Amino acid sequence: MARDLVGRFVVRRASHGLLVARLVEVEAYPPEDPASHAYSGPTARNRSMFRAGGIAYVYQIYGVHLCLNVVTEEEGIGAAVLLRAAEPLLGLDGVNLSGPARLARALGVARSDDGTPLWQPPFYLARGIPVLDGEVGSAPRVGVARAREKPYRLYLRGSPWVSRPRPSEDPGIP
Repeated sequence: MARDLVGRFVVRRASHGLLVARLVEVEAYPPEDPASHAYSGPTARNRSMFRAGGIAYVYQIYGVHLCLNVVTEEEGIGAAVLLRAAEPLLGLDGVNLSGPARLARALGVARSDDGTPLWQPPFYLARGIPVLDGEVGSAPRVGVARAREKPYRLYLRGSPWVSRPRPSEDPGIP
């Protein structure tokens, strides 16, 4: 699912107009991953991760910033993909979408978005611009203490909107 998200559009209908960005970087958190919020089972914070895929999992980091994830598995299996960075396309001129907190802030993500479906307006994922396999790179994740070496960070090669630290080029993923 993480690979499929690179190149998709994330769309938000806001009071001041439509916001559209193309996803250029994501990070996977599969069920068996010790860095995943779901690793130790359901809690009040992560309960959305255990719902059926296609909904938002929104959480707060450092007591300040929100991060947006897409839940990816069937009901009862906790897994999600963090949306890390995007290319601004519509309604986001001059806005830095490089980094999960910046991306969530620019899209107006709120805690109340946790658990909402991401397949219908006002906040949804759209097909986007197709990305060829050779255009997607993989790298170790950023900002996790456990399983940091896992190549679960997927990004659009050559995109100036990929967050820092920028991954070094690699042979890609299947």
